[in-house]
Amino acid sequence: QVQLVESGGGLVQPGGSLRLSCAASRNIFSLSTMGWYRQAPGKQRELVATIFTRIGTTNYADSVKGRFTISRDAAKNTVYLQMNSLKPEDTAIYLCYANDGFDSYWDQGTQVTVSS
Repeated sequence: QVQLVESGGGLVQPGGSLRLSCAASRNIFSLSTMGWYRQAPGKQRELVATIFTRIGTTNYADSVKGRFTISRDAAKNTVYLQMNSLKPEDTAIYLCYANDGFDSYWDQGTQVTVSS
């Protein structure tokens, strides 16, 4: 089992930045991957970014490449999603997930709204 606690969402103007954090209840090196999906109204859930927690390899959706960066701090059992150059189409609920090779775990999500 893994409990995830996410923070950092909110309202930001286009071109602005936000950083999401996702803290896990156990050592992230015991996990396979962590990352974020996002869910916008009327759209399919989209995988935004993934990090392989042990080796640090990252993957991104094409829609966020060059703007978003996922990273980890193993000492804090936390992963981060730095979101720069935000666009209105980035507006969504962002859900942190973790996978331990057997099951996937989710937090309840945080709202990110990009609007002027």
